[in-house]
Amino acid sequence: MSRLPLIQAETATGEAADLLAGVQKALGVTPNMTKAMVNSPAVLKAYLGFSGALAAGVLPAPLRERLALLVAQENGCDYCLSAHTYLGEHVAKLDADQIAAARRGEAEDPKFAAALAFASAVLRAKGGVEDADLKAARDAGLSDAEIAEVVANVALQVFTNYFNKTADTDIDWPVVRHDL
Repeated sequence: MSRLPLIQAETATGEAADLLAGVQKALGVTPNMTKAMVNSPAVLKAYLGFSGALAAGVLPAPLRERLALLVAQENGCDYCLSAHTYLGEHVAKLDADQIAAARRGEAEDPKFAAALAFASAVLRAKGGVEDADLKAARDAGLSDAEIAEVVANVALQVFTNYFNKTADTDIDWPVVRHDL
């Protein structure tokens, strides 16, 4: 059971109600994560703003989902791993092998593989990557915009991982566990 209340759209009021209605309209569902985040409307607004901005960035959805899978796996966040396995399959059209590879930080596409390797370095070093990590990313063809967005996507996913692990958010996706 979630350690933060899951605010239901039908009982929410004010800004919380408006935010949950917007999530429902945009996604067709209101995930438990957003119901927990809206305990502080500022938290849900921050998440929606950050994820919306990155969705409009230069990294394609299949890469963003791979990054989310990698970070969730590394952080042991079963809520996010479950959500992004579902989204990876149904939205980004990743197959089971691509999803499994992303969890290991691997991809067949060399540029995606480089982005995942760089994301792994960012995670491992808590942002304090080596010059060699940046050089490897650039040598593999990642632009500075792509490098910046890899870092931002890692940060967004770390936030959602930490939030869901702290809240122990009830998983409302087909359950996937981080222990392979």
